[in-house]
Amino acid sequence: MKRLIAVTAALVAAFGLGTAAAQGTKARISIGTGGTAGVYYPLGGGLAAILSKYVPGVEATAEVTGGSVANLQLIGNGKSEIGFTMADVAWDAYNGLSKFKDKKVGVRALAVFYPNRMQVVTVAGTGIEKVSDFKGRRVATGSPGSGTEVMTMRMIEAFGLDPDKDVNRERLSLAESVSALKDGKVDALTWVGGVPTPGLTDLAATPGKTIKLIDHGDAAEGMRKKYGPLYVKNRILANAYPGEARETTNVDVWNLLVVPESAGEDLIYQITKTLFEKKDELVRVHKDAAFLSLDNQMTGGSPIPFHPGALKYYKERGLKVN
Repeated sequence: MKRLIAVTAALVAAFGLGTAAAQGTKARISIGTGGTAGVYYPLGGGLAAILSKYVPGVEATAEVTGGSVANLQLIGNGKSEIGFTMADVAWDAYNGLSKFKDKKVGVRALAVFYPNRMQVVTVAGTGIEKVSDFKGRRVATGSPGSGTEVMTMRMIEAFGLDPDKDVNRERLSLAESVSALKDGKVDALTWVGGVPTPGLTDLAATPGKTIKLIDHGDAAEGMRKKYGPLYVKNRILANAYPGEARETTNVDVWNLLVVPESAGEDLIYQITKTLFEKKDELVRVHKDAAFLSLDNQMTGGSPIPFHPGALKYYKERGLKVN
């Protein structure tokens, strides 16, 4: 019990989690994820479970949010202790760019997690074969405050369209986007997440609907020129979703786990250590957790600095820390 109280008091100091924890109750850590139809939420739930189970004095909870932008805003406002985010949004938050131009966020990387796959989706019969066909069409481009919205705007722009003037954008969550596409209320949707994403698998399995992924990998070059070396051209293999037998090109960006720069070093070390040592439990939640690897940590996947607690663990594991 003495050890629990000591660890919990350290949590209070590290994250400012309230005085109740100092009395021996567990300190609560909020993990910002995304919508329930995406990948952040189930992975966040798995992460919350292993932290609550293996880190003394911690009770972690995965929170439904708007996604990357919202998660970084929550960290910046002291309302969240851990967040999932796309690397490009983390870069903006760290440097006070784009949606963060009025307020930089004191944020640090805990881990480079898995590659986030942009997916541009329609169904047979809409007449959309390429991104340039978006002109004058109704497209669900992600919920407000999401990394999907940020990346979609940049992708559309790379194909020579004005995303605000040329496209009738609907700012919907993934679940809302899938429902709208099923009902014919939008002609296409964009999503940035793991493959397969449960919500898109549900769309592909809808009777009378045939899912189509749209090639957009050529946008990566233009996105890199304007926004920095954050994006890479990749491919989504055939049969990733039922009914889509073609291989398609796409744009990838890494996902990160981030924490406040003010978080205590010892606690972040324990969280990082637990994340890697209990990786197998996360893989059982979603297969994209298999991408979590020490090999990916110091290879440029994170454009923002790592937290000292995370670096302590990586040094311990023999990584050459920059």
